[in-house]
Amino acid sequence: MDLKNKHFVIIATIVLVLSCKESVPKLRNIEGQRIQINYSSNPNDSIENVIAPYRNRINEVLDSVLAYAPMTISKTDGTLNSPAGNLMADIVMQEVNPVFTARTGKQIDFVLLNFGSIRSVISEGDITERTAYEVMPFENSVVVAELDGKAIRAMVSFLIKSSVAHPISGIQIVVDKNKSLQAVNIQGKPFDENKTYNVATSDYLITGGDKMDFLKEYISVTDSDYLIRNTLIDYFKKIDTLTAATDDRFMQIK
Repeated sequence: MDLKNKHFVIIATIVLVLSCKESVPKLRNIEGQRIQINYSSNPNDSIENVIAPYRNRINEVLDSVLAYAPMTISKTDGTLNSPAGNLMADIVMQEVNPVFTARTGKQIDFVLLNFGSIRSVISEGDITERTAYEVMPFENSVVVAELDGKAIRAMVSFLIKSSVAHPISGIQIVVDKNKSLQAVNIQGKPFDENKTYNVATSDYLITGGDKMDFLKEYISVTDSDYLIRNTLIDYFKKIDTLTAATDDRFMQIK
C-alpha cells in the first residue's frame, strides 16, 4: 500500500471512531409548571378504594370518646403557670413515674416541659385520641435526667426570667413582687443544692432545645420509651372528666 493510501486509511479510521463515540448530553433549559392539588381535585378511584378502609379505621380510633372536658383548657390562661401546662406536666408525672421506678428503683422528683410543645387548646366537650394528637403532634418521648444543684439553680433562674409559663409538676417556685426568688420546694421539701434530682423532660429539651441549655449538664439520662402524646392518651382512658387550673406551683407574692 502506497503512502497516499495509508494516509487515507488512517484518516478514515479516525473519522469512523469519532463518529461512533457517544455524545454527552447537555442541559439546555428547565421548564416546570405548578399543579394545584386540593379538595376539589378528583380522586383516583382505584387508589381511593385501597385507602378508604384504612382511613375509616383510623378515624374510628381517633374519634372514639375517651373522656370529657367541662371547659376549654388552654396554655394561655395564666401567667406563671397555666391549666394546660399543669395538666400535661401532671400527666407525665403520673404515667411515667411507675415506668422509671420499675427500671431504676428511683422516683421522678419533678417534671419540666416547654410551653411551645402544647400546640392546641383542649376544647370543651368530648376528649378523643385526636385531641391528644392536636395537643401534642410531635414524636417527642419522655426522658429522665439526673441533675445536680447547679443545673437546678440555672433552671429556676431560666423559668423566672421566661416570658411564658413552661409546664412543671412536683416543684414549687415562689418569687416576690420584683420576681426575686423566695423559695424552691421539690416534692414538698426545700431544694437542697447538695442533692441530685431526677427530672422528667422531653428528648427535645434534653439536647438544649428551647434554650434550656442547663439540661445538657445532666449526670445521667434514662429514656422511658414513652411518647408524651401516649401519656395523654393513656391518662384520658383512665378518667371520666378532665380537671385543670392554675395553682401555686409557680407563684408570685404581691
